[in-house]
Amino acid sequence: MISLARLRPVNAPAWVLGVLLTLSTTPAPAASPLLDSIKQNPQLARSLCSALRQLNSQGQSALSSEGIALVASRQGLSPMDAEIVATYVVGLYCPDVR
Repeated sequence: MISLARLRPVNAPAWVLGVLLTLSTTPAPAASPLLDSIKQNPQLARSLCSALRQLNSQGQSALSSEGIALVASRQGLSPMDAEIVATYVVGLYCPDVR
């Protein structure tokens, strides 16, 4: 068992530098296939915007559980993927949606 008295405090600047160096040497991920359907079909994004605006008119947020469930069911996605798609669509195609 390690004694807490023997542990040295972490040198924060060195730790941050280490993390930054690790991130800078990590290859960037390829384009997300999850968002490709939206990128290649702006009409799909506009359709989702319309549905999310309707949710807004009912007092629901686009990123509420109802909004995420709507995107998930329309796109056949998991809730996590639907949240990513909804955030992307709102950010790029319908910033007026809340």
